[in-house]
Amino acid sequence: MNQPSVAVRPAGPVARRLGIRALAAPRWQLGAAAGMHVVNDGLFAGTYPLLPLVAAELGLSYAEVGAIKTALSGASSILQVPAGIVAERMGEQLLLALGTTWVGAGLLGMAFAGGYLPLLVLGLVAGIGGNAQHPVASAVVSRLFDSGRRATAIGTLNFAGDIGKVIAPVIVGVAAAYAGWRAGFAVLGVIGVVFSLLYLIAVPEPARIGSATRGPDPSQPAGSASTQDGAVSRASSSETASVAASHVEGWGIRSPRLFSILIGIGVLDSMARGTALVFIPFLLQEKGADATSMSFYFSMIFAAGAAGKFICGPLADRFGNVGVIAITELVTAAALVGLLAAPLGWALLALLPLGFVLNGTSSVLYALVANLTDPRRRARGYGIYYTCSLLASAAAPVVYGLLADRAGLGAAFIALAVATAAIVPAVVTVGRGLTAAAE
Repeated sequence: MNQPSVAVRPAGPVARRLGIRALAAPRWQLGAAAGMHVVNDGLFAGTYPLLPLVAAELGLSYAEVGAIKTALSGASSILQVPAGIVAERMGEQLLLALGTTWVGAGLLGMAFAGGYLPLLVLGLVAGIGGNAQHPVASAVVSRLFDSGRRATAIGTLNFAGDIGKVIAPVIVGVAAAYAGWRAGFAVLGVIGVVFSLLYLIAVPEPARIGSATRGPDPSQPAGSASTQDGAVSRASSSETASVAASHVEGWGIRSPRLFSILIGIGVLDSMARGTALVFIPFLLQEKGADATSMSFYFSMIFAAGAAGKFICGPLADRFGNVGVIAITELVTAAALVGLLAAPLGWALLALLPLGFVLNGTSSVLYALVANLTDPRRRARGYGIYYTCSLLASAAAPVVYGLLADRAGLGAAFIALAVATAAIVPAVVTVGRGLTAAAE
């Protein structure tokens, strides 16, 4: 992976006194950010196996358990734009560490909650700390690799979160088996707080672009690993020169029109992901799947999804963001229709590519956000993108669920496939806009 030379501020006095070598090189910063993503996503995923135990002990209904989950997850998505803005003032690494510390402290509080209402409130409080992770870490990594292999770097960061989702439930399950659900929450909380403090000590803050310590000049074209990505990089640089100064000083969006189209693409892609994962079990059940086979199918979906996040980034660096997005969205639409038509014995042939592209496309879209935002304001752009896509993912099952209630599950899957295929002309429009700006 190419590693552009990016100046960083030196490690603080605590790190020097402890003799800790600062993680200053881009590849080490990427590794540190990926480690933070493992922990952050693990903190949220680790709560799921604990909810049935909480419900059994406290006598909670399904709705009350669902409210705890919604409070925790929903609170982590509503403040991502403010988190990006705060990161510009406070420092990105500091905000990442404080955010995960916040989540860990909230989970520790949940371990000592005396009833349903305290759990609900503490879940809401803990979730707020999760707003920093995705927009801020994506902004840091995208800037560190602005001159090449950006999609690969962001894909690696994105993939790391899935590792946390796999590991955390196992750790929590062991703790809960020996000491109950409170021990599970306590273990999660301690992991979050301890890792965040180590991160804060060891990982230096990257120098701000445009500050006294110079980094890459956003007005110069970035290099690329492919012809198409080179065109996109040159387009981004050209648009930076032509866009009004207020865009750079305000939100840093190089082309509001293209960025709005990209937001729409992200919304449709997130709706496909959120809806498919909710309604695939019902479709498989209609085909005759039992609980054991359902678990197997979903394990395959998540395994394919992790592979998609890891592989689609390098593919985008090699062949270009726009082309990879167009192909993965067409595969998504085809796999949705194929899953609808296939008998249960053949369902895996549709589920594996579906899982791969459902998650893999997101890594490439995250990289494309960077092409349309100024490096100095990139955390804001990611905050806008993540907020819109996460809200779309949350709302989509309700929208398509109403359609399924009225017209059947098959009609909902066909409508979802059509909406996903509509992404292709939209992303081609974005690609043409960036190419035209480069000419």
